[in-house]
Amino acid sequence: MNKVTAADVREYLLNLQGREITLNELRKEFRITPEDESWDAIRNVVYQLAKGKNRLIKPAGYRDGVYKVIKQVKPISVFGEKRERKPPFELSFPRDFENGMEFPFAENVVVRGGDAVLIAGFSNFGKTTIAMNFAGENIEKAPVLLGNEYSKDGEPTPRFLSRLDSMDWVEWANADGQDKFLLKPVYDDWAEHVEPDRINIIDWVNIDSSQLHKISSIMEEIKTAVGNGVAIIVIQKSETSETGRGGQFTKDFSDCELLIDKHTEFESRITIGKVKEYTGRVVGRSWAYEIHQGVKIQRVREVVKCHTCHGFKFIKGKGRCDTCDAIGWLDK
Repeated sequence: MNKVTAADVREYLLNLQGREITLNELRKEFRITPEDESWDAIRNVVYQLAKGKNRLIKPAGYRDGVYKVIKQVKPISVFGEKRERKPPFELSFPRDFENGMEFPFAENVVVRGGDAVLIAGFSNFGKTTIAMNFAGENIEKAPVLLGNEYSKDGEPTPRFLSRLDSMDWVEWANADGQDKFLLKPVYDDWAEHVEPDRINIIDWVNIDSSQLHKISSIMEEIKTAVGNGVAIIVIQKSETSETGRGGQFTKDFSDCELLIDKHTEFESRITIGKVKEYTGRVVGRSWAYEIHQGVKIQRVREVVKCHTCHGFKFIKGKGRCDTCDAIGWLDK
């Protein structure tokens, strides 16, 4: 007859940290039959392992006899160890094609390895333009491109190839004619295909409208997979929303949030929604710009909400706002 001790069970469970286990699974693992003394005793063993400050398991809470194996965590010594202070990740932001200057907010945004830059944009107003300019400005770091904006059925999309041709100021290939970037035909399960320690641009993360809350866990998985690299994640955004599709969940794991909206019929506007680390005030500030040939960012300037209509474009009882010409915004 098999007699199982608490030490036996503990040793086994240490290999299952974070998982769920049932009494019957333990009985099967240790080959305990109803005739064995341990058939009922195993319940007491599990009870003992679920007690005290150093407990190894806890009841899962939804069914009797189901337990969660607790992950064992050791405290981290901060000042007791010598550690190298890593500098910020050198991520170049898109530039104004006319003057060669990065977006003015770039100098005040600190990006670290493992960060996620979220681009949440209104349809057809330049999400991919910003993403492609990130790729172009960081081409020497061999960025990784994933998503349906770049490939389909194992081939580059015609629009992607056209954008590459229009961005003729970027050397996309090396002297041997080989790509300086990595194009991967990945349209879901992005975290499984992210290249660690590199810039990974995912354009775009599409989620069913009934599953929008999952964007938080998707971004968490991507950030974990990217290691000391940076993830640039593109999602859709409605015209009137102050967040991307998924609402507050989109902010949970973003370290720098760029919101792209329609400014005028022919211009876009980028607003800083969230920044975890910065050296100057950037959150809430906005810049308008033009896009030429689908890729060239030009005439970048800071804008503020109109002080007359407060961004509503119209004044109650008076009609359209003449101060801002019913745009809702003014150049600062």
